Parts: sequence; structure tokens; C-alpha cells
Amino acid sequence: MKLIRNSALVAAISLAALSAQPASAEKKDKDNKNAAPAAAAPASNVVQGIGVANLQAAIANTDAYRVASQQRPVTYKPQLDQAQARGNALEAQIKPMVDRFNAARQAANTPALQQQLQTQARAIQELQEKGKQEIQQILLPAVLSEAFVNEQIEDKLDQAVQKAMEKSRVSLLLQPNAVLARANAYDLTEEIVAELNALLPTAQLVPPQGWEPREIREARAQQAAQQAGNRPAAAPAAPAGPQPEGR
Repeated sequence: MKLIRNSALVAAISLAALSAQPASAEKKDKDNKNAAPAAAAPASNVVQGIGVANLQAAIANTDAYRVASQQRPVTYKPQLDQAQARGNALEAQIKPMVDRFNAARQAANTPALQQQLQTQARAIQELQEKGKQEIQQILLPAVLSEAFVNEQIEDKLDQAVQKAMEKSRVSLLLQPNAVLARANAYDLTEEIVAELNALLPTAQLVPPQGWEPREIREARAQQAAQQAGNRPAAAPAAPAGPQPEGR
């Protein structure tokens, strides 16, 4: 199965199908002013075989994702508390420096004072960047946990989409941003969530030691392939033993 995403042509076709409605017939009897009005046309026509689904919303609404989101603050509470404490300490350290910088900036009217302000600004910025990196490193296990859970669900997404499309007899599935307007009857998101819940009732919260997200693994593999392609070909090995003398 191949999902067609952000296709202007498909969007135009689907919009034309969605907007197609039978014309209402209204006949007036000039001889009878009390004639019954013509029957109203249906408000909308659902075109079979077309569906719309928000795949990111489907992932976020699965049981596996929701349970993991509830468990993560408990499992990684030490890291979250440590990051919060480091952030508070960093703010307490930087605030006096910023206050001194603002006070000195109002009186900086000489080149020497301007140079001092630039030095202070660089020191504040370097401290902020260093603290940000420290906090990111502290939170890395929790961030990897979320990526690990997402990847487990994404691995089942294609299968879930296929099953939902087969059960609903949908042959063309669009993302919401490819459609300007639609009826709720076209939404296949809940069906995909149900299939994902069946395929992956729960997800493993803690990734294995040394696990990396798919994007990083793919980047490493691509880099390794490029390096292998740039290596010079090995020289042929010299034959072993003495060579016969030519005549």
C-alpha cells in the first residue's frame, strides 16, 4: 500500500466529488398556488472509496501512547526533578548577572564600558547555552523513551491503515491538510486507532541500552555507506612465492 500525501491533483478530485450534489427540482404550478413544494435534495453525497485520516492524531490516541505518557513522569521522575532543580539554579545564577548588565548598559557611554558590556553579554549567553545543554542531557532518557514508544506504534501504522481501509472499503486515503472541507463520514482516524490498539495494546516504555531513534540510525547508516564508497579500492595482493624467470 502506498499513501498519497499532499497531492494537489487528488485533493482537487476529492473536493469535486465532495461538492457534487444532485440539483433540487422545484416545479411551480401556475394554475395552483397551493401546489406541494418539491422534495429537498440530500444535504451531501458520500463518495465511496475515499477516506481522510490524521495519522499523528491516531498515534496519540492509541492506548499504548496514552498509557506510556502516564507512566513516563513516574518512571523518569528523578531526571525530571533534577532538570527542574538545575533550571531553577541556572535562573538564580543568571538573574543577578542580567540585572548588573542592564544597570551598566544605562551608564555605558564610553568605549571601555561598551567593551565590558559585550564581555558580560557573552558570559551570560555562554552560561545559558551551557545550562541548556546540561538540562537536555539530564532529560535525554525521558526524550528517548517517548521516541521509542512512538517508533513502536509507527512500526504498526502501515498495517493498521491497511486493515482499516480494507474494512471500510477505502481505496484512497488523504491527510486532512489535503482537503479543504469534508463530511465526518470520510474520517477514518478512529478506525485506524482501533486497529493500532489491536496490533499493539501496550508499548515498552524504557528503550534498550544504547538504543537510538530511527532518524539517527538511518543517518549513521547513510554516513557509513558514503564513507565506504569514498574508500580507495584495495590494491591486488602480490602472488606468494618466487616467480619464474622469463626466457
